[in-house]
Amino acid sequence: MDIEKKIELICRPPAEELVTTEDLRALLEAEEHPIAYNGWEPSGLAHLGTGVICAYKMKDFAEAGIHFKAYLSTWHAWLNNKLGGDRELIHKAADLFRHSWLALGVPGDKVEFIYSDELYQDIDYWEKMIVISKNLTLARTTRTLEIAGRKEGEAHYVSDYIYTPMQVADIFHMKVKICQLGMDQRKANMVSREIGEKLGFWKPVCVHHHLLQGLEKPSVWPIPEGQEREALASAKMSKSKPKTCIYIYDSPQEIKEKMSRAFCPEGIVKYNPVMDIAKYIIFREKSVFTIERPAKFGGNIDFESYEDLANSYIEGKLHPMDLKNGVAAELSEILEPVRRYFANHKDAMDCLETIQKAQITR
Repeated sequence: MDIEKKIELICRPPAEELVTTEDLRALLEAEEHPIAYNGWEPSGLAHLGTGVICAYKMKDFAEAGIHFKAYLSTWHAWLNNKLGGDRELIHKAADLFRHSWLALGVPGDKVEFIYSDELYQDIDYWEKMIVISKNLTLARTTRTLEIAGRKEGEAHYVSDYIYTPMQVADIFHMKVKICQLGMDQRKANMVSREIGEKLGFWKPVCVHHHLLQGLEKPSVWPIPEGQEREALASAKMSKSKPKTCIYIYDSPQEIKEKMSRAFCPEGIVKYNPVMDIAKYIIFREKSVFTIERPAKFGGNIDFESYEDLANSYIEGKLHPMDLKNGVAAELSEILEPVRRYFANHKDAMDCLETIQKAQITR
């Protein structure tokens, strides 16, 4: 595969930022199969963002011939007190994530799953973490607290401050050349670029993907100009808000019910979570998006691109409830392989049932 095709796959939506194109091209010219990674705190059920969006990028990187490491950071989840800090539950959640991505079609023979329980047995990792910590000021680290779901001023324990140097150490210890994480993890990745070469490592390329909005109305609406980033960060899809997110295991009826309650302002596309799902999931899967409607409301309507859908919605040619019903129907079909996988894999179902009973914290 030529380099331009690889770059196209790596940057394919839902990726929305590349730092930088020049660095990526130089890396691919130097290495045929560089290492990329994404990392997650295993802390509950997989929703559309954690599950589908992340699976898309893993599959894109695998197709591009990149050695992708899916890093299940059980220690970061423990550090962040996810699942009440119960390490056995956290490990079960990590197993659930792995099963979830396999159910979504991530190729298990091309993506390497790594648990931090294994990685951190190596004393060399901790040496890297200390060296990185000695080169990060408190002020610089405080500005990265977003990666752990905190605002500046919300760190109360020393453990809150070692989260970032541990995450940066992960990158260099796993020999990662491409950091492929969500936009909410950008600040840690930029630290790795800032200090990597100074410490004798390298400057990783960063590919950040889009964060799906949750289904609820943003806390401030309309979103004031200049405050978009903060407003959307608080409104992203989150497993800690089960009524405002769609889990990949949800039944068609559950998906329809959640979608019926979703925030979907009439005629408005920007910051509309239903349109967000249509853009990043439906049109990723479908070349034609068909919305079924009764004949008295205009009958079925086909859209061959997101732009066509957006224009029709803005012009008032498509009612919010018809949009919701159409998106719900397509999601139910897209997620059918997940329901089938879990029905046929006892270990996967055991993980799912265990985590469904657990109390999700933060």
